[in-house]
Amino acid sequence: MNATNPIRHATAWLASLVLALAVPLAAHADGRNLLPRNELKLYNQECAACHLAYPPGLLPAASWQRMMGSLDKHYGSDASLDAASVKQIGSWLQTHAGTYKRVHTTDTPPDDRITRSAWFERKHRKIDSPQVWKHASVKSAANCMACHTAADKGNYDDDSVRFPKGLDERFRAAFLDD
Repeated sequence: MNATNPIRHATAWLASLVLALAVPLAAHADGRNLLPRNELKLYNQECAACHLAYPPGLLPAASWQRMMGSLDKHYGSDASLDAASVKQIGSWLQTHAGTYKRVHTTDTPPDDRITRSAWFERKHRKIDSPQVWKHASVKSAANCMACHTAADKGNYDDDSVRFPKGLDERFRAAFLDD
């Protein structure tokens, strides 16, 4: 008769548990959804009042820290908040700032602009015409929703990209997958 090894049984059980916990995390971090699981309602309320509430993983912690420390001069606007809100949002941004392949913590983009980061420029290298960024249906490189239809949900996957309405067809090739 073959006796069951209790150590082998415990190891198999532990491996199953780790796998069961890792699968949902991997599904969330697959590049399709860049928003943290624990979205901060205050961040969405305050930041999305003026623009897309960008996923915090798109910038390194140092960029978010500088941004939160200068809200009175937020890219030409006064976006000042009360101290408690600054502290809460700032802490959340620091916790969820970019630390993976998209954002290198030592490589902050010029002026802390997502659109001037190395990964953004690499991903949008085919869109080399200022006409595209200035077109009425796009307005600027910071208007993610003009092309990424699910950006407000943290989804920047290539499958959700659309060609902006009214843009000259000669620019369509830049929107095709690599």
